[in-house]
Amino acid sequence: MADDDVLVISTAAFIVIAGLSKRKKKKRWWTTKIYRNRLVTRGKLFLNDLMQEDGAHFRNFTRMSSDDFFYLLESIRDKITRSDTHFRKAITAEERLAITLRYLATGDSFSSLQYLFNVSKQVISKFVPEVCKEIINTLSQHVKVPSTTDEWLKIAEKFNETWNFPHCLGALDGKHIPLQCPINSGSIYYNYKSNFSIVLMALVDGDYNFIFVDVGCQGGVSDGGVFKNCQLYKDMEKNILKFPGCSPLPGRNKEMPYVFVADEAFALTENIMKPYSGRHRKGSKERIFNYRLSRARRIVENAFGIISAVFRVLRKPM
Repeated sequence: MADDDVLVISTAAFIVIAGLSKRKKKKRWWTTKIYRNRLVTRGKLFLNDLMQEDGAHFRNFTRMSSDDFFYLLESIRDKITRSDTHFRKAITAEERLAITLRYLATGDSFSSLQYLFNVSKQVISKFVPEVCKEIINTLSQHVKVPSTTDEWLKIAEKFNETWNFPHCLGALDGKHIPLQCPINSGSIYYNYKSNFSIVLMALVDGDYNFIFVDVGCQGGVSDGGVFKNCQLYKDMEKNILKFPGCSPLPGRNKEMPYVFVADEAFALTENIMKPYSGRHRKGSKERIFNYRLSRARRIVENAFGIISAVFRVLRKPM
């Protein structure tokens, strides 16, 4: 209640007898008390405690070592730092990054995270996408398609040595990320698993490293269809990926192209190898080939399993 709306009582006796006074309402803060106390309560103190503990606790909370955390923080600090105002202190870059990493690590709702750091879910929902965007801009250089023939040959050498599959330039597959059905989207995000999703298409080398990622295609599109819409496929069709030239397989004379290994969802092409369809008798060449190809191809499935175990947000509907 404004001051000019408060009744002025001339005497204390009149106040007591008549009871005509109107108490001035307490001013309402634009942030709840638990969020105003953020600087002296849980979030900041908890983060400081984690940093002082052994590395296992910090890694469990953020899914990375403290050294990696601060490396990433310094890489994006200027882009995620906000200025203080007359009304409150800004959420620090450390807290913004820690909350974002915790969200990625657990997939917890913003409602749950708000009580851990005393930051409202409305604010969290605003800065998490911003921090994720800056992480992508900063780290995208670490997920890149080989740009030279020698780099492709190193990948092929690793697949041959470790997984006994020569001429392999990577394992290709798609992973469905659960999604709450977007408004007015119809069935375009509805996949063969009877839920809604977007597709993460990835190419992985023999050491479980992602060398190409495309995410966002609707779950109703097949893996093969998703791949044909990827830049990797378009570059492959234009023959600008600098693949090694055809050469004989070990112990053979006939020259063969280098390939990506994939499953039955992909179309067979000169540079996409998939298993023989149907059932084959034990010990047949087709069955042995399928086994070898499956062993090489499961690298990408294992990589999906590793990343979804570390960042569990990939397991929960977004």
